[in-house]
Amino acid sequence: MDYNATTPVRPEVVEAMLPFYREHFGNPSSVHWAGRMVSGAVEKAREQVAKLINAAPAEIVFTSCGSEGDNLALKGTVEALKDKGNHIITTAVEHPAVLNTCEFLEKIGCEVTYLPVDAGGMIDLAQLEAAITEKTILISVMWGNNETGTIFPIEEIGAIARKYKVRFHTDAVQAVGKLPVDVQKAGVDLLVISGHKIGAPKGVGAMYVRRGARMVPLIHGGHQERNRRAGTHNVAGIVGLGLACELAGQGLEESAARIKALRDKLERGILENIPDVKLNGHPTQRLPNTLNVSFAYIEGESLLLNFDMKGVAASSGSACTSGSLEPSHVMGAMGVDVALAHSSTRFSLGPDSSEEDVDYILEILPPIVARLREMSPLYPGNK
Repeated sequence: MDYNATTPVRPEVVEAMLPFYREHFGNPSSVHWAGRMVSGAVEKAREQVAKLINAAPAEIVFTSCGSEGDNLALKGTVEALKDKGNHIITTAVEHPAVLNTCEFLEKIGCEVTYLPVDAGGMIDLAQLEAAITEKTILISVMWGNNETGTIFPIEEIGAIARKYKVRFHTDAVQAVGKLPVDVQKAGVDLLVISGHKIGAPKGVGAMYVRRGARMVPLIHGGHQERNRRAGTHNVAGIVGLGLACELAGQGLEESAARIKALRDKLERGILENIPDVKLNGHPTQRLPNTLNVSFAYIEGESLLLNFDMKGVAASSGSACTSGSLEPSHVMGAMGVDVALAHSSTRFSLGPDSSEEDVDYILEILPPIVARLREMSPLYPGNK
């Protein structure tokens, strides 16, 4: 129940990667036969990634992860466009890879507008448009929120960005592989993908850079990736990412519908059988696999520990922030009461999720919640 944190590497992906750890071990930058053999595999993967999001292969840059891609998008744009302005617009609910990068950029002279969200985690497009100034060089809005699953109106944002000739970046780490993603329809200039969210290994990602979008590299060195990202290619990882993207595109809508049906069953079962539960996130504009709910009068960490003892993995927010004792910044931005924010729990399903998994959660969850509430001094029945 924590597929938004990571996914298992698909068996087909593992098999495709193995030869590049053994017999096909050449460096793709080498000009001899061993290098050529491997460079062909890298370029095939580039084509596979591009096809999934309707991009040109030359517009794909391989990275190590989503966080690197977001850093490259923001820092690379700020450096490349510093003669045009220094203003960035983003949202208050972005992943830390974007928010913390924006905070860094503020310290070196950038101005950042953090758009608020409503109770469903959605931005106001009129506020976005009103925030644009002559110095605005970048709009950065995630495609789907990692904690609540709220899906942002990317095509509408893209239209606004084009109207004002402002570069548009989206962190699509949670959307790619779960939703149809088309960079041409969306009008995005920069889009970030992470391999381990879609059945590829950890340590590999990709970034779409629209043709003509100038970027200053984050990593300087060799001439890899058309001088946009130096460093020896992670060939096996790249091959794995390419195949994972190809597989994700096969039956995408059918898979999303199956997972959404399971998610909806879980949601109904929780809301109908447990009192004092609040749904967090947009009621309809949500990733098909994601459910975030708050259980009043209990601590989310206590619930997760009880789940853990029952063999269930769930989350109290982003895996990148779950080590913090502070309530989720996403819940705070949505105006969720602090006590309810502390009890927020994210269930995120994946390709291997089953009806039996959902039934098991619905069997064990009500008694766990009831027991934890009996122990809570805040629960009305205990006063």
